[in-house]
Amino acid sequence: MRHKVGTSKLKRDVGARNSLLKNLVTSVIITDYIVTTIPKAKAAQPLVEKMITLAKRDTLHTRRQAAGFLETPASVKKLFDTLGPKFSQRNGGYTRITRLGFRKGDGAELCKLELVGTELVKRAAERAKRREERLKSQQEGAENETSES
Repeated sequence: MRHKVGTSKLKRDVGARNSLLKNLVTSVIITDYIVTTIPKAKAAQPLVEKMITLAKRDTLHTRRQAAGFLETPASVKKLFDTLGPKFSQRNGGYTRITRLGFRKGDGAELCKLELVGTELVKRAAERAKRREERLKSQQEGAENETSES
């Protein structure tokens, strides 16, 4: 019987499932989001939260625990140097799952597992880029008017 066993098997044996989850968590930490199916995102979300909680403590022991789970040294470095301080004032809820619709090939429901707060940085960067382009076009328009006169 499966008394209070809370993990989903994702139709994989133990080694394949652990490898899949480690790769998903590493990808979320490196790129700030992943697009995957809903069961995989729901299985990976608690692990991402646990890694960020480890990064908030930032001791040698927690670094070694994270390095034992994550796949690349770059992900460990980003976790402790960037994400730990970023979420230091937050008591949980570091990730968000947003449903995106259905995949065309097999009809699987896709979602985006992302870190909270990353969309604000991206929007600000996009806004700044649009503003620079608008200012450049205004300056070019003003230069063309002066040269025509």
